[in-house]
Amino acid sequence: MKTTRADKKSVALRFVGSLRGASGRSKITFEIERSLSLGELIKELSQQTPVLSRVFGQSENRKLTSNALILVNGKEISALDGLDTILKEGDDVVFVPVVHGG
Repeated sequence: MKTTRADKKSVALRFVGSLRGASGRSKITFEIERSLSLGELIKELSQQTPVLSRVFGQSENRKLTSNALILVNGKEISALDGLDTILKEGDDVVFVPVVHGG
C-alpha cells in the first residue's frame, strides 16, 4: 500500500540551549509512517543529523544512551516508558541538554 501525505503522521521535536545549535534549528516536524518508539526516533534523527549522534550515543553494550533530558508532552521519559515510549500523532518531544559540573 502506497503511503500518501495524508497517511503520514508527525511529531514536533524541540531543541533547547546548545542542542538548538547542534540540530541547526529550534523545532523540527518529524514525519512518521508507523508506530515509532522514542529510541527508534532518536536513532533515525542521529542518522539524519550526525552531530546529534554525540548527544544520543550508544554505550559499550550498544544500548542507546542520552546526554539530554527528554520530555514527551511535558513528562520526563523516566515517568513514561523511557526510550520505549511509543510516539503518537501530535506528540511534542523536547530535548534539553544536561549540564554536568563539579
